[in-house]
Amino acid sequence: MIRRAAILFALWPFACPALTLEFPQNARMVDQTTTADSSYDMPIGPWTEAGIPTERAEGEVRQQIWQIDAPGVTTLQILSPLRQQLRREGYDILFDCTDTQCGGFDFRFGTLVAAAPDFLIDLGDYRYMAARRNGNDGEAEVISLLISRTAERGFVQVIRAGATQATDTELATTNAPAVRQTQADGPAMTNAPEDFRTRLEETGHAVLDGLNFASGSAQLGPGPYDSLRDLADYLRANPSRTVALVGHTDASGSLEANISLSKLRAGSVLERLVAEYAIPRSQLDAQGMGYLAPLTTNLTQEGREANRRVEVILTSTE
Repeated sequence: MIRRAAILFALWPFACPALTLEFPQNARMVDQTTTADSSYDMPIGPWTEAGIPTERAEGEVRQQIWQIDAPGVTTLQILSPLRQQLRREGYDILFDCTDTQCGGFDFRFGTLVAAAPDFLIDLGDYRYMAARRNGNDGEAEVISLLISRTAERGFVQVIRAGATQATDTELATTNAPAVRQTQADGPAMTNAPEDFRTRLEETGHAVLDGLNFASGSAQLGPGPYDSLRDLADYLRANPSRTVALVGHTDASGSLEANISLSKLRAGSVLERLVAEYAIPRSQLDAQGMGYLAPLTTNLTQEGREANRRVEVILTSTE
C-alpha cells in the first residue's frame, strides 16, 4: 500500500458531489491554468480528413499538468485508475483511444496540448479520454485526460470545463492501494530491452532517448546510451529484422540544411551501432526528416530540445 496525492475539484453550485482524482504519491502538479467565462472544444472522436469532432463546454476552464516520477509506468497503468474514478463519480466516457486510434500526429496537433517540458508527448505512445457528467441542474461538465510517458516519467494533462469552481484545487492524501501492473499492461520499462521490443513491435517506432549532439553538430557524444544498448540487444536477438534510424531537428535554419543535418546525425548513430555493438550494416538505414515531424512547439527552447532527436523505425520483420 502506498499513499496517493488526490486532487479535489469542488463544483459550483454543488449540483453533483465534488470530483476527486487520485494520483500516486510520486506525482506532482507542475502547472495549472484557470480561465473564467471561457470555452473548451473537447475532442470526442478520432481525427479524420474532415477534422476532429468536438463538444464545446462553456464556463470555467481549468488545465492541469501532472508528472509522475516512475520509470516503468505505462500509459494504461496511469489511465486505468483515473477512468475508474470518473465512472464511479457518474461520468460517461465519450471517447477513449490510443495514439493510432486517435489519429496519431494529426490528432495531437489538432487538440490543446501543454508545452514542453511540462508535458512531453510520444506520438507513438499516448492515450486520450473524454468524459461528461450532467448535473442535477441540467448543466454538463466535461473532462479530458491526455497521457503519455518517457523512459523516466509519466505525463498527464487534465482539462475540465463547464462549471464554475467554488474553491481552488486542494491536495490531500489517502491510503488507496497502489496501481499494479497486470499481464495485459505489457512489460515494465525497468526491463529496458523487453520494453523496447514491445514498443517497437506494437507501434513500429521508438525514440532513442538520451542521445547527445552538440548544437549544429552531427557528431554523437561519447555516451554510453542505454537506448542504443537496448536497440543493439533487440537487433542481435532478431537478426532478420531491419530498422531505419530517422533524424529530426528543430525549426532553426532552412529545411534543406536541417534535412542534411538530421540525416548525418542518424548516420552517426548507425556508425556507433556498427563500431561499438557489431550490428551488421544490412540491418540499418539512416534517413533525415529535418523539422517536418516535430513532437512539440518550436517556439520555446524546451520544445526545440525535445524536437531534436533520433527515432528508430521497424522496416522489416522477415
